[in-house]
Amino acid sequence: MSQSVQFLGTGRRKTAVARVRIIPGNGNILVNNRPFEVYFPVESLRLTVTQPFAATSTTGKYDVKISVAGGGPNGQAGACRHGIARALLASDTTLRPLLKADKLLTRDPRMRERKKYGQPGARKRFQFSKR
Repeated sequence: MSQSVQFLGTGRRKTAVARVRIIPGNGNILVNNRPFEVYFPVESLRLTVTQPFAATSTTGKYDVKISVAGGGPNGQAGACRHGIARALLASDTTLRPLLKADKLLTRDPRMRERKKYGQPGARKRFQFSKR
């Protein structure tokens, strides 16, 4: 089975990692072999994922296949967005200023802070008792 040219991009956000493959097509998006609308039922997450296409006016020009693992829904949506932006950049380098203007090529460095010993969480302390 021979396919037309495809472009790859890896996106990361929090602990989620998305491997994105875009192929010139008619706008079908599959996430973990499920339709995009089923995998991300919340509208805000769908807008997050499709943001690179909106920024570059390429909506409906590529078929997208995404394999995403780790994290939760928000992290996975952010990872998909990052991966799509990188794949679009691989397909056409002239899109770089548009993607960069919306900060879609930057990996969001914010991570969960680790829990410390002697505390119930990262910042919270156990109740102090003087007596």
